[in-house]
Amino acid sequence: MKKKISILLCLSLLLLTGCRASGNTIRFGAADIGGMYYSFANTFTELANEETTDYTFEVRTTAGSSANLRLLSDNYIELGIAQADLIDDAYKKNSNLRAIAGLYTEACQLVVRADSDIETLDDLAHHTVSVGAEESGTELNANQILEFAGIPDSIVTKKNLDYIEAAHELESGDIDAFFCTAGLTTTVIDELSRECDIRLISIGDNVIKKMLSSSDAYSATYVPAGTYKGQDEDIKTVGVKSVLVTSDSISDDLIEQLTRMLFEKTKELQYSTSLNLQLDEDFAVDGIPIPFHSGALAYYEANGIDVNTQ
Repeated sequence: MKKKISILLCLSLLLLTGCRASGNTIRFGAADIGGMYYSFANTFTELANEETTDYTFEVRTTAGSSANLRLLSDNYIELGIAQADLIDDAYKKNSNLRAIAGLYTEACQLVVRADSDIETLDDLAHHTVSVGAEESGTELNANQILEFAGIPDSIVTKKNLDYIEAAHELESGDIDAFFCTAGLTTTVIDELSRECDIRLISIGDNVIKKMLSSSDAYSATYVPAGTYKGQDEDIKTVGVKSVLVTSDSISDDLIEQLTRMLFEKTKELQYSTSLNLQLDEDFAVDGIPIPFHSGALAYYEANGIDVNTQ
């Protein structure tokens, strides 16, 4: 596990080199290595580089959803993925933000070692827990879950760790649990389960109910049994839609081409990422709280897909 983490960290440093793009370079804001934003972004950019001739696509590692939305606003990236529960507020601050498509459902996952005394959310009291990297959707969800579970900051020690750091520290015993909001199967949890016996903790019906009441972006979902090594039962939790976002300054032709590619290359994206992409006409356009890019709208209209244009 440590060797794999070191290799992935080296790759992250390579991807972080360089600042602003120039010319026809399109920068895709991903998230932590080991998460599904990163896997999707890499596969997407590979396909886009094959499908387009006028642009070069590159991945930029980021802290996650909130960071991607800020970096889009700052023109550091041109594409990114963000959770649906975050993009509405981001649009109020940056009216240039546009949606391309809903991609898949992310699950809020809570991971502990198999030999841990943590069996429920309540048991997190007086333990050390990673709530995700700063500016990540995981951080937002973890803090909400802890609040709704009635676990104040005074009785839990929180750490801001990215997925790889969290997995390493859970394995070594430096933390007792970590939250991870990501698509299934989440690479870093899958790798960890093969190196260290782990368990997932259900969020609990009462907390799920409060989460659903707090935002229309949330849905009740579960992590199916067998998703990870040693997981023999379904885990109840909350899901949130991931959304591919961009700026209205990006050309209509390019976004229409990328939207078409998403639908035409769904199988390739699924095979390469292990994600359950839900790119049908309902999932892609329903429940998106911000306007769609006009290039994406052109694709949807040409294919008879009804879109709420906000």
